[in-house]
Amino acid sequence: MAIATFGIVGAALSDIVLIGAVSLGLGALLATSQVWFEVLKWLGVAYLCYLGIRVLRQAGSPTVAPSDSAPKADRLIRPVFLRSFLVAVTNPKGYLFFTAFLPQFIDPTAPLPSQYAILTLIFVTIDVMVMGAYAALGASAARTMRAGAQKWIERLCGSSFLLLATGLAFYRRSAE
Repeated sequence: MAIATFGIVGAALSDIVLIGAVSLGLGALLATSQVWFEVLKWLGVAYLCYLGIRVLRQAGSPTVAPSDSAPKADRLIRPVFLRSFLVAVTNPKGYLFFTAFLPQFIDPTAPLPSQYAILTLIFVTIDVMVMGAYAALGASAARTMRAGAQKWIERLCGSSFLLLATGLAFYRRSAE
């Protein structure tokens, strides 16, 4: 669960970056510029493929050995944080989501920075609570799971990353 906390922090930071970028107009740029949308989309595809292949290769290998868990856990913190952060910030759908979702809660006659800050705080709080619940459930399930079942779940996760990369590769913005 401690390592998952760093993944949660990475995802929360990505929420802040996504909302900040949308508040500065990047979401509108991605919504109107096919070139920038494609650049970000293909970065996301490449990163998801990398993650999928990496997870599939490591399926079944122990992540943290019980006898020497502290040093190995320390080495996992940064990759878990970065993986969680990069999955979100390289996905153009996140930018498009916030571009479509946030304006309904923004009053154009009031100061924008404070409104975006409040919305960011609300969204990050909800996201951290939901991801924390998932992490707790996952940690509980992992303790009761046999190694063979864990290996299959890791294979499923790796395959899911590759499937998501394929879906993202074929994703087209809807014509307006």
